[in-house]
Amino acid sequence: MQDASAYCAELVREGDRDRYLTTLFAPPDRREALAALYAFNVEISRVRELAREPLPGEIRLQWWLDVLDGERAEEANANPVAAALLTAIERHRLPASKLADIIEARRFDLYDEELPHLADLEIYASGTSSALIALAAQILGVDAAAAAEPAGIAYGLTGLLRAFAVHAARRQLYLPADIRERHGVQAYDIFAGRTSPGLNAALADLRGLARRHLAAARENLLRLPAEALPAFLPVALVRPALDRLDRTDAFAPVELSPWRRQWLIWRAARNPARIAA
Repeated sequence: MQDASAYCAELVREGDRDRYLTTLFAPPDRREALAALYAFNVEISRVRELAREPLPGEIRLQWWLDVLDGERAEEANANPVAAALLTAIERHRLPASKLADIIEARRFDLYDEELPHLADLEIYASGTSSALIALAAQILGVDAAAAAEPAGIAYGLTGLLRAFAVHAARRQLYLPADIRERHGVQAYDIFAGRTSPGLNAALADLRGLARRHLAAARENLLRLPAEALPAFLPVALVRPALDRLDRTDAFAPVELSPWRRQWLIWRAARNPARIAA
């Protein structure tokens, strides 16, 4: 399992460096399980990118569902992420149904469909990001579902806003139809990379929503036991990222530098009040 654990850690370091850094603040005996969980998340979050077409993506997501159902044991043992994840599930009593729910939420990524309502976007962010935080907290020995819900939505929405231009280039739209229509924004303009006052206003609405969820998370976060802290450290990037997005064009966002992201995580680890500040 050492090889599988090392593989997962490297996959997360390359594919989700922010979460990789947060594992370094977890107790040593929990890091392998966290790396396995985050490596699983890297795998399913990039299915669209690797598969390029819905059918191969569906097949890949179904493979993960089969693994969680106890099928494909031989294949799972040969896959370092699956093998490490199954060990983490057993060791920390993670509910496979919650992991399956994350997979189901990720099906939306495979298709060029539009979310009808803002509430659908919140459900998507909850099903992907909030669920992941709650599972990470469980690995750390804490039931933190209440705090994970708004914190994960804030983090998930911010991630989608950061990736807006990438998604638009491949004709994916995470801007809900009701928000788009309220501001008179046409999907074909987004896919053409055209900025407009309406689009800026629509994206500002989403940033405002992310900030409201972050504010809702703040009180719960301050009441969490210290053991849960590493699961929530990525949320420390939300407010600075939103502030940066306020000042940049949606199709040419200026990202926080790697060193600043690392410093924000380190600072939050020393002072939990800064996670949702």
